[in-house]
Amino acid sequence: MLKTYKISISGQVQGVGFRPFVYNLARKYVIKGTVSNDENGVLIYASQTKEQVAVFYKELLNNPPPVATIISSKIIDIEFQKFDNFKIIPSNKKGQVNLPLTPDFAICDDCKNEIKDATNRRYNYPFTTCVNCGPRWAITQSFPFERNHTNINAFEMCDACKKEYTNPGDRRFHSQTNTCSTCGIQLYLEDANSEKITTNKLTIFKKVAQLFKENKIIAIKNTSGYLLCCNAEDSNVIQKLRRLKNRPNKPFAVLYPSLEKLQKELEINTKQVNSLTSTQRPITIISLKNYNGKIVVNQVAPKLNQLGVMLPYTGILQLLANELNFPIIATSGNIHGSPIISNNKDAIDKLKNIADYFLHHNLKITQPQDDSVLKFSFKFKQPILFRRSRGFAPNYFNTQLNTSKKIMAMGADLKSSITFYPNQYIYISQYLGNLENYDVYNRFLVMANSFTKIFDQQPQVILIDKHPLYHSSKLGEEFAQKSNAKLVEIQHHKAHFTATLGEHNLFNEKVLGIVFDGTGLGDDKAIWGGEFFNYEKNKIKRIHHLEYFDWMLGDKMAKEPRISLLSLASSEMDDILEKKFTSNELKTYKTLKKSNTLKTSSVGRLFDAVASLLNITDFNSYEGEAAILLENLVVDYDLKSSINYLPDFESEISSKEIIKNIAIDLKKGTKKEKIIVNFLFTLATIIIEMTKINNYKHVAFSGGVFQNTTLVDMLIELAPKGIKLYFHKDLSPNDENISFGQLMYYVHIKN
Repeated sequence: MLKTYKISISGQVQGVGFRPFVYNLARKYVIKGTVSNDENGVLIYASQTKEQVAVFYKELLNNPPPVATIISSKIIDIEFQKFDNFKIIPSNKKGQVNLPLTPDFAICDDCKNEIKDATNRRYNYPFTTCVNCGPRWAITQSFPFERNHTNINAFEMCDACKKEYTNPGDRRFHSQTNTCSTCGIQLYLEDANSEKITTNKLTIFKKVAQLFKENKIIAIKNTSGYLLCCNAEDSNVIQKLRRLKNRPNKPFAVLYPSLEKLQKELEINTKQVNSLTSTQRPITIISLKNYNGKIVVNQVAPKLNQLGVMLPYTGILQLLANELNFPIIATSGNIHGSPIISNNKDAIDKLKNIADYFLHHNLKITQPQDDSVLKFSFKFKQPILFRRSRGFAPNYFNTQLNTSKKIMAMGADLKSSITFYPNQYIYISQYLGNLENYDVYNRFLVMANSFTKIFDQQPQVILIDKHPLYHSSKLGEEFAQKSNAKLVEIQHHKAHFTATLGEHNLFNEKVLGIVFDGTGLGDDKAIWGGEFFNYEKNKIKRIHHLEYFDWMLGDKMAKEPRISLLSLASSEMDDILEKKFTSNELKTYKTLKKSNTLKTSSVGRLFDAVASLLNITDFNSYEGEAAILLENLVVDYDLKSSINYLPDFESEISSKEIIKNIAIDLKKGTKKEKIIVNFLFTLATIIIEMTKINNYKHVAFSGGVFQNTTLVDMLIELAPKGIKLYFHKDLSPNDENISFGQLMYYVHIKN
């Protein structure tokens, strides 16, 4: 007996080839009906016998397309409908969007093979995509994901593309991003004076490769924004790029032409290979141990024993890689501190004094995104996201909320992001940058408005950081007034803690929260950053913190590690300080210290003080530089021979005592690497002791300090059986997670 069933599929199911997949599956099982996108995901009407539809439904759920993520599904028996065949029908949006958005996917192997095959019609076409790969979020205007809701709509399909689009046996059947060189996006090479060099698709990448050999800097418009690129094996051009980009020491990412080339030069493990070849294709930080290549590593990653590497993830980068036999620098197309540029005119205006040439195209980018960054810890291969952006944004799948309120969380200032909860799903923007920068601030504003436009929803609740001077907080206040929304302040470190609680769904447990970072305004108006919290029964209580020391000279303290050392140094260390300050500076700063009233518990500043004491650096040229250089000196460690610089810890966790004992060890002639290992061991031991003393079974970590992979490895190694450690897995430990944490706090704690 024939019956009709209505099947609803929700999740990451638009822009991933789900409808073509359903169509072909329906033909396989001789099912008649329709499939369409709607505001909730994918909607299927299927007419056949009960048994046949059951088999169809089971396979649909068990073997979805490779880049699809099914979150929920529902099948109901409805009144019988007669269909002549099975069809993909146009999207029918009846309400507001209530489905995950679709991130960008790295180029698939099929497309990669087509663009290097001289007999294929897509030979050398850099914007080759299919249902399994290509830009999605970068070109999204609205949803459901249809061609006319994206920037690809500016390019009308030619007859050959239409034939693929309508052919059920083709990989581009109903591919919304389908174009070719006849009807598609145009690439062109110009010099810095906007003089056209070439548009010839057969020679353009050979020309770019030749310019790299001539040590030119080229601004390449990728599908998520511009990259500034040059030969990674030439010292002079890298120094020139550093000088012009105003980036003296911060490491550059390197694009390798192939995995084979990368494996010849660097030792990489299976997890790193999987990361480098995933659909997200992030920059992956790799150890330089036994490096066997010609990259000028001391220029690319000054003073570091690691390198951020990636593989081509778009047709543009793949075609360029096909012409290269050496790696290139591929860093965000911007001036240091500004957001990544995606507009052709902006690129020319802002990068013409940096780039010798521009590789432009005429596809508009709606959502510019930096490359995501990932590192695995050395011993336990713990993954740590340093930056969550292209390939990951804007979806977040792991948490379901029980509230009907529309909520926007504005995050922090330094590594800003926005989290929006307009329906049944959580959306977290890509990394946006430091809101002190005017262009970043504008990008942040555009992102907030973009979320409200896509979902056609205004927030009823706006969440902001407690710091009244944060730009994100001020903007949140303005948004709240404009949309008549409730405004709620949430303390910075409690947001960090609840971000981890939310990621691991720990709201039914008793949990010790450890939040170590650089700065954040505390409930007592001090600058927090070395915090121990108790979570239990929807309440958070601060139970301990590092002993307060002086927070001096505002933001200057974070930029000059020597000031952190001055704050923590005892009078016996004057001889060390005299080498770091002029006599006038020392006199002035010591006077300020005596009258100072602002205090801090910041572990980030403690790291700075240790880096200064060990003469690693006294000035940060980029955020977190001292801490990165400090960890960099650790090649390996042995916990059995490590020394605790705070052996008598019972009640007070004294940063001053730690600094004093490090200074004593330094005078004894102990090697820097050993001292750093001891310092990290001290922090790890304090955490484990706090866990044992208070009888916790669950410990959650957040804050930028937990980007230190050596500290993470030590904690895993020291944790006794029966104690579970929870680190961020889908979010970064740094301030990027604050917006998500604010949402978790409001839903689970504040109410």
